[in-house]
Amino acid sequence: MLKGKKTDIQNPELWDFPMDYPMSIIGHEGEHENLLNEVKLILGSQFPDFDLASIQVKPSKTGRFHSARVNLYLTEAQQVNALYAALDEAKTVRMVV
Repeated sequence: MLKGKKTDIQNPELWDFPMDYPMSIIGHEGEHENLLNEVKLILGSQFPDFDLASIQVKPSKTGRFHSARVNLYLTEAQQVNALYAALDEAKTVRMVV
């Protein structure tokens, strides 16, 4: 059974803060430019010191989808929860890994 929202960390004892946190944000088909813009808005608002120019956008093997790859420095669980909640509500985001 999930505790809290579906985007909240379920096992906080497994996380060791502070930490570097690489992630790939996969967009819906045909949303390449919109994905990058939306990811920049989310990361820029939640991580003011993050270098938005470091976001790498790559196509899938078939070219149907694109992923934005980032490496974040996280200091607390609330940052993770807020980030995943914002990405969950983003219209261009299909999945986050």
